Amino acid sequence: MKRRQFMAAAAGLPLALAASRVHAQAQDELTIVYPSPGGLGYFALYAAIGEGYFAEEKLKIQPRSVNGSAQAIQALLAGQAQLAHPGPGPLMAARERGQDLVYIYNYFTRSQFNLVVPEASSFQKPTDLKGKVIGVGTADGAEVAFVRSIFDAEGMKEGQDYKFITVGEGGMAVAGFMQKAIDAYASDTAGAATLTLRGVKLRSLTPPPFQSFFGNGYVVTRKYLDENRSMLERFGRALVRGTKFGIDPANRAATLKHARMGNPQQLENMPFAEALLDVYYKLTSPIDPAKGFGYNHPAAWEMWQQTLVASGDLKKPLADLTKAYSNDLVTAWNAPR
Repeated sequence: MKRRQFMAAAAGLPLALAASRVHAQAQDELTIVYPSPGGLGYFALYAAIGEGYFAEEKLKIQPRSVNGSAQAIQALLAGQAQLAHPGPGPLMAARERGQDLVYIYNYFTRSQFNLVVPEASSFQKPTDLKGKVIGVGTADGAEVAFVRSIFDAEGMKEGQDYKFITVGEGGMAVAGFMQKAIDAYASDTAGAATLTLRGVKLRSLTPPPFQSFFGNGYVVTRKYLDENRSMLERFGRALVRGTKFGIDPANRAATLKHARMGNPQQLENMPFAEALLDVYYKLTSPIDPAKGFGYNHPAAWEMWQQTLVASGDLKKPLADLTKAYSNDLVTAWNAPR
């Protein structure tokens, strides 16, 4: 009996291996190139991988990291990836050069920079900071230009109505508040997490229009979008499930575990990792929940274009800004399962 069982099993082995190969071949591979390694920032992707949502959609995801949005776009155009994750500025600059790229999934829906004050302070709006001191991490950081534009919109001028001082990042910003050296801070994502971790509860004074200066999202070429809509629908559907899983407090431990796939170093300091994850939850939540995850707000694109033209990063407005983004797949991604 043992010999017959062995022979039967041996005879079935090629069939089993063949079936395994067929299953593997049935999975479509998608390579995604990111501008930096970020397991926590891209928690939705790694949760979808770890929980098997992409596998259920017959997709195998290959994340890659490069140095910045420009290199991510270059890799996409070179055919080294099917999706990239750049910011809207580099995307519009590429379109100005004639590259037909489309931003299909708005991932970081809110600005990664903020004008913040301690929650215990009396400041409620940017104009309350007239005559006050704003701390910054570096004198020429992107967050400085962002906060300056907030004050410009209120008719407040640097050096006249307020002033910047460089206090550094992280713990240095905490010290600035504790020593009353600064009244507000121009914060980036990690800075907000550090302040929160150190016990400084924050209130954002960033006006709603400036919160709409969304960040990086998923981008494809027009050709790939036209020829692979079904695959992108499956991708977005799994990504939305990963996002919902990740933001559920009941899944916090699993979400942190999955994030190690993207960047294990980010989770070496677990208290900081948890604080940072809380910030990313806010950055990825929809501006308008009724629109669903991934939705592109036309008004926010107009704001970005105006800012880029004013700064000289775009020579002039694009001929048709609506071609830079698409909401065609958003309904399918967010459909109830």
